Amino acid sequence: MGDAGCLFIVATPIGNLGDFTDRGKKILQECDLIACEDTRVTTKLLAHLKVGKSMISYREENERKQAQFLAGEITKGRRIALLSDAGYPGISDPGFRLVRECRKKNLEVIPIPGPNAAITALAASGFPTHHFLFLGFPPKGKASFENLLRKWQDFEGSLIFYQSKYKMESTFEILQKVYGEDRFLAVARELTKLHENIEVGTISYVRQKIQDSSKKGEFTLVLAPHDFVL
Repeated sequence: MGDAGCLFIVATPIGNLGDFTDRGKKILQECDLIACEDTRVTTKLLAHLKVGKSMISYREENERKQAQFLAGEITKGRRIALLSDAGYPGISDPGFRLVRECRKKNLEVIPIPGPNAAITALAASGFPTHHFLFLGFPPKGKASFENLLRKWQDFEGSLIFYQSKYKMESTFEILQKVYGEDRFLAVARELTKLHENIEVGTISYVRQKIQDSSKKGEFTLVLAPHDFVL
């Protein structure tokens, strides 16, 4: 690293801590400050890596304020690493505002790639990977979610989105209402963890498999194109 300030966007493991990269560890060892979503979660990662470093909270609730502060610190020459609890900062996690602020100020932004649940689930689904759309977390209201699914009903690639364990049953209801029972779906749960589970089949088949299994963890869903068959 040089003397100039910069922002490192550091991907973190989505479950298995062994997936953290050597390059990422080196960045954490040499940076001046770690901005992270939850200091308790990042403390566990740092302990695993045997890295001691000062941390500051950067989460959805304080993102606007902290983005201004951290960009100011980078302007002064500090090298800051931005981490999410899991996955890539800015991808359905806090990070966008800080990166945007750095771009506005013409500050250097260096991405440190690594695990991502959406891409991991897509690659393991067996569905088309050359053309896909990531929808993040769906809208909270059922009507809004339905409208989103209808908008992309005839999309020629795979659709990917995240969902909370508490909303999986209602999600299946909406999927069957909009797409019917026979469209192909992959649901990945606890990716890279001990109880990793990936179910692939028709919506009705996967729904039954999920109902009969544990609801623990975050879910990543991948919908195949409407004319796709295994």
